[in-house]
Amino acid sequence: MTTTTDRPPRDVPTPARRRPRDRRTGYLPYLLPGALSFTVIIVVPLVLNIWYSLHKWKGGMAPKRFIGLQNYADLMGDEDFWASFTNSVSMIVAMVIIPTLIGLVLAAVLFDYVGKHFSARTASALRAMYYLPQILPVSVAGIVWNWILNSQTGALNVILRGLGVASPPNWLGSTSTALPSVMLVLIWIQIGYPTVIFMSALQRVDPELYEAAELDGAGWFTRFRAITVPQIRPETFVIVLTCTIAALKVFAPIYVLTRGGPESSTLVPSYYSYLNFFDTSKVGYGAAIATVLTLVIIAVAGLIQFFQNRSARRDEEGR
Repeated sequence: MTTTTDRPPRDVPTPARRRPRDRRTGYLPYLLPGALSFTVIIVVPLVLNIWYSLHKWKGGMAPKRFIGLQNYADLMGDEDFWASFTNSVSMIVAMVIIPTLIGLVLAAVLFDYVGKHFSARTASALRAMYYLPQILPVSVAGIVWNWILNSQTGALNVILRGLGVASPPNWLGSTSTALPSVMLVLIWIQIGYPTVIFMSALQRVDPELYEAAELDGAGWFTRFRAITVPQIRPETFVIVLTCTIAALKVFAPIYVLTRGGPESSTLVPSYYSYLNFFDTSKVGYGAAIATVLTLVIIAVAGLIQFFQNRSARRDEEGR
């Protein structure tokens, strides 16, 4: 009779538990490229710009002279500086308020009317046409609009003369019409962006809401006010935030169309900073303008984000 002895079980290797420290360091390969890019592209230029703004410097190999906050003190009494920020309000109207309102109506019409009564392909084609100015190079758009608004040979003034207007306006050369003309161009460029975003937002709205409203006898405007606008509120905040930042730092259309003139009537902070950097060789002064503009953009973006978060909290509490 054989007896079996209980053998001790073999040691089964257990996987080593990953320490919290190892878990944290595991994210480094993914975070490091973004952190390096942010440091090189954002942090370093911002710090250098602030440092330059504390000096009087003509650029290049010229010596720097530390003057502290003198450049910022000079800005407070600079009429062109305040005029540039006043014109930024007009840029916000032209790039944020008017295009957002028009884009919202266009998107609702294309989605809720054209797409249903004609075809989705027709709505997509019209959406692409509205977005076309967004993808055009600013230089090309500037050449086209300079040709349209030229005081002598422009298409608009040729039409006005044909209608009997003896002396049509100098659209880009008069202080009374230059800013409205630039605003018109910016509206034309900007309309496609909110239209595309709003149409994408409408894709996620439950179609049963519209069907139920139609069965209850609600017209298009009632459906637009009661369903469309509340449902796409998050996208509205995104459009307002991105377009406001773009309006505050707008540069290329001003450079192509008016160069800030006539008599600073279309001057904006980014172009005024450019003029001081390169035309007048006041690098420190231009850096101070850029720094103030950066702080204003951060403050405005933070304010919009605050209202967006508060609106999101209200929606969650109401559910």
